[in-house]
Amino acid sequence: MMVVILPVSVMPQDSGSAMLHSDGSVWLNGNAITNSSALFPHDSVQTPEGIVAKIDAEGSTVTILPETVLQFEGDEIVLDHGSLQLNTVRQMKVRVNCMTVIPVSREWTQFDVTDVDGKVTVAANQKDVKIHYEATVAKMLKRFAAADVIVHQSEKTTREERCGAPARPASAINATGALLNSTLAKVAGAGAILATCILLCRGDNPISPDKP
Repeated sequence: MMVVILPVSVMPQDSGSAMLHSDGSVWLNGNAITNSSALFPHDSVQTPEGIVAKIDAEGSTVTILPETVLQFEGDEIVLDHGSLQLNTVRQMKVRVNCMTVIPVSREWTQFDVTDVDGKVTVAANQKDVKIHYEATVAKMLKRFAAADVIVHQSEKTTREERCGAPARPASAINATGALLNSTLAKVAGAGAILATCILLCRGDNPISPDKP
């Protein structure tokens, strides 16, 4: 029995587990819980309105604010939407779509990440953090700005959540639309004039009369 029980008892410590605490009912993997529970990689957590939860992991504490959905991945939090506050000495990361927020040093780092309405806001409260983009996205962004962005202590920055080429400026879109509208209008107008001319200029005689 001891041979079987002992490996099972140490599994949570070796698998990057943590503890989830809340001040009310929260959803863990789709099931409502009202007290503390063990948390393992790939577990999802959702906090309803007015409820705050906390993840205690080795060297890191994550405060999950109300109306937030995330997934726990041991040394990384995958934020679907909502807001969280992270205190870490183990460089725990927060990933939102194609970008990852990473503490710059292995010192106590405190930062907030919010993903609402398609915009990600990162606030560095203590020590600097880095916003790192996936390789494919980084190549695209290098044409416009540095792929990685450093958010210094006491600073805050906001980025688009979507992964892909940066949105074209509205002025460029409007200019392109105006150009297309202008070209189409000219082509349509020329076609109408040509059709009218053919009908009016023919009169009652066919285009290719039987007699010369």
